[in-house]
Amino acid sequence: MELFFNSIFWFLVAIAILVTFHEFGHFWVARRCGVKVLRFSIGFGKPLWSRFGKDGTEYVVAAIPLGGYVKMLDEREGDVPAADLHRAFNRKPLSQRAAIVVAGPIFNLIFALAAFWLMLIVGVRDYAPYVGEATGFSQNSGLQRGDLIVSVNDSPVSNWTHVLMDLTTRAYRGESVSLSVQSADGSRATRRMELSKLGEAVDEERFLEQLGLKPWHWAPASIVGAVVKGDPADLAGVQIGDQIVAIGSLPVDSFESMSKAIQASAKANAGMVEVVVSRNGIRETIPVQSKTVERDGQQYPMIGIGPDYRETLRRYDALQAVPQAFVEAWRLTSTSMKVIYHMIAGDAQLKNISGPISIAQFVNYSAHSGFTKFLQSLGLISLSLFIMNLLPIPILDGGHLLYFFIEWVKGSPLSERSQAFGQYLGLGALLALMCLAFFNDLTRVFAT
Repeated sequence: MELFFNSIFWFLVAIAILVTFHEFGHFWVARRCGVKVLRFSIGFGKPLWSRFGKDGTEYVVAAIPLGGYVKMLDEREGDVPAADLHRAFNRKPLSQRAAIVVAGPIFNLIFALAAFWLMLIVGVRDYAPYVGEATGFSQNSGLQRGDLIVSVNDSPVSNWTHVLMDLTTRAYRGESVSLSVQSADGSRATRRMELSKLGEAVDEERFLEQLGLKPWHWAPASIVGAVVKGDPADLAGVQIGDQIVAIGSLPVDSFESMSKAIQASAKANAGMVEVVVSRNGIRETIPVQSKTVERDGQQYPMIGIGPDYRETLRRYDALQAVPQAFVEAWRLTSTSMKVIYHMIAGDAQLKNISGPISIAQFVNYSAHSGFTKFLQSLGLISLSLFIMNLLPIPILDGGHLLYFFIEWVKGSPLSERSQAFGQYLGLGALLALMCLAFFNDLTRVFAT
């Protein structure tokens, strides 16, 4: 229940921030173009709070926090006093009307760039693209445990997020992908993935499973990445960087198998665990007297070490972060556009579309993962709003821009009847998309 309310809270916080910024874009440019703004509303439905500003605009916070709108003076929506005709939206030149409409998405893009810029200044942690396990398709492609993926088709990658985005979009097209890797022994090599031979439609939720690929942080090796000060391993002399090769006489090669071996050894030997480590090429056996901790009402022996997850930190100064923020935005935008294209083309499965439930869970997770992760999620959602709102679907900003383009080509606006018909089509398409997104969300919830 706590997770449910936390997800709702952070979802509302994110939506309030991004919708306000989007609508402020429309509002700010409309005012600069001399259009009278009647209402600036965050949310739809019954007003919960409202007041009139000195500029004559009514500022509203409404009951349904799933969007917002800027209502401008317009002859198509009611009578306009003769003295205010020059301030009506419909009386403005085509260029100004287009600027007002496109300002909302552009402000979402600006917000995303600002969020990425600040994120990169503070520093964002991710996982370096080391291979944890390679089976099936990935193993046949030559990938091995410990490989560090350096680039995908000569495009440098520094974390697993980038690797997944690049591989997923290329898998939709069935491309042949060249992976430059650095092996565990330090040598460089090129691995080739013939994604056309994957054998099944790409499923984003289980794409890594389809590839037979586990990132290192999912299956870390038995290398000590952290030692708890004052715990048994620390007192016995275990150090960060030690590779644990055996527990007693039992060889181990993963942190999972090592943990199980420690449990078994401690229970069989009154808490004593013989930890065999490799340090600077020299093997050493370190006796460790484990301690017992209680979890979920059960007693577990532990020695106080953690895995090496191979984390990476991206951090730049204020000037360096500017181009990097653009690079981040471009990578995400191009990936999203490719996914949309493949959905329309039928290459991508529609179950990959996420709705508000998935977004709320994502934002809640990001908020609890730290400030930079929350910034990253806000930037990603804002970028998604930028892309979605520019789609040429009537009722969205992109639909209005499509009408303006037609008006520019033919020299006169579309008839009100044609515009209304388009609006109905657009509304129907959006409702269908929302229903699909909700269905996908509920399917995921009940499947877990």
